[in-house]
Amino acid sequence: MDDNHRAERWFPALRWAQSASGVEKWSGGSTFVAFIVSASTLSTPYRHRSGNSSMRAFMIVTLLLVAITMALSLAHALELPGKLRLKEAAYKSVQTIYYPGFTIGGFAEIGGIVALAILLYLTPYPGARFWWTLAALVFLVAEHAVYWLVTHPVNNFWVQDVAVSKPAATFFSMLRRKRSGDWTDLRDIWEASHIARAGLAMLSLISIAVAATFFAGE
Repeated sequence: MDDNHRAERWFPALRWAQSASGVEKWSGGSTFVAFIVSASTLSTPYRHRSGNSSMRAFMIVTLLLVAITMALSLAHALELPGKLRLKEAAYKSVQTIYYPGFTIGGFAEIGGIVALAILLYLTPYPGARFWWTLAALVFLVAEHAVYWLVTHPVNNFWVQDVAVSKPAATFFSMLRRKRSGDWTDLRDIWEASHIARAGLAMLSLISIAVAATFFAGE
């Protein structure tokens, strides 16, 4: 899709202006309409040029959100060897230190998913940058899905003796999994989920970093 069709697609008002002015083609700088199109951040192949400071800033924010998501999961994964040495009482005590800090940090996952979705929307199809951005989004969505399907159902068990607010208690009670077997079963599920989440978040960060560097000019 060239710049003319792209501009017409995203700017209906400019299509009207083109028709009213009798301009048949979008020519760079030769008409007022063309000037608006060339100045617009949504009229370029990536709908923002690599030199556009606002979109560069948005890319940095996106990278930061994905990096925070990866950092939180990676921190859990790196704790695994040491935590496996803990007895039941010590392990349960350690588990409570993650709330509410890690819970607050978890909002970066939602922010990262939204930011990646916006970047994907702004990226022309097809193209290498589009596919790398899509990969980053898919990996981060999968990482978040692991939390709700595997991690969250056992979180309530760790905070059952911790004083939390009513909204927090409601949140942790969602998808609660009944305790069955030894406490180590829940420990192994919880720890393994964070290894998976760390891997998926790392793949997401690598993908969006590739899109932002190797294919920045697309």
